[in-house]
Amino acid sequence: MLYKDLNGKVAVITGGSKGIGSAIAERFGQEGMHVVINYNSDKDGANAVRDQINAAGGEGVVVQADVSTEEGVKRLVDTAVDQFGDLDVWVNNAGMENQQPTAELSFESWKRVLDVNLNGVFLGSKAAINYFLSHDKPGNIINMSSVHEKIPWPTFAHYAASKGGVKLFNETIAMEYADRHIRVNAIGPGAINTPINAKKFADPEQLKTTTSMIPMQRIGDPEEVAAAAAWLASAESSYVTGITLFVDGGMTLYPSFQGGKG
Repeated sequence: MLYKDLNGKVAVITGGSKGIGSAIAERFGQEGMHVVINYNSDKDGANAVRDQINAAGGEGVVVQADVSTEEGVKRLVDTAVDQFGDLDVWVNNAGMENQQPTAELSFESWKRVLDVNLNGVFLGSKAAINYFLSHDKPGNIINMSSVHEKIPWPTFAHYAASKGGVKLFNETIAMEYADRHIRVNAIGPGAINTPINAKKFADPEQLKTTTSMIPMQRIGDPEEVAAAAAWLASAESSYVTGITLFVDGGMTLYPSFQGGKG
């Protein structure tokens, strides 16, 4: 346990059954937190995360919900309160991506990515803010963004648009509710070794291409993103709000100029 103030706190993590979400959930468990693990379809993965949390000294509960709907988000709030009696930290982690040239991108595909990646962040944040305000308590929201809130990504226009939206939404509500002691921050992961990237990074040429775009010359681990989330959730970051903390090995630093090129 690194951040003792997190012990006993209650967190909701959307998309917590795999990848970055599961790493954050497990890290929160190590900090002694009570964690609501949301999943959409991977019930087995969510149950495995719950078991890891319980083994680490925290307490987890699993909830199926579509976070792009108000009904799904309400289920998460209700579970946190019913199971653990409170809500302190909300992590909007659920997200999706798929590659399509913009000229061929269907409106349905565009809407689905925006529904999960941006509308889900809005609905989760709104629910958390309303809970914090109605209970007159400080609160903490962490939104999962991406290096692609800053770096354009051709053939992923819907994903980049969603993360660009997360950036300004994050900054706006951080300013709006700072005087109510509600902190709102984002994390911008770069290339992270998650299940969604497993096939790509298993290809030696693709791995070489990706690492060449990272000044630290390696792929990140989900646990490194989880460490950032734990810090942002803790009192150690008590004077921090409205930022995007990039966990990217320097990918946002225009690495093609490394070594004085250009």
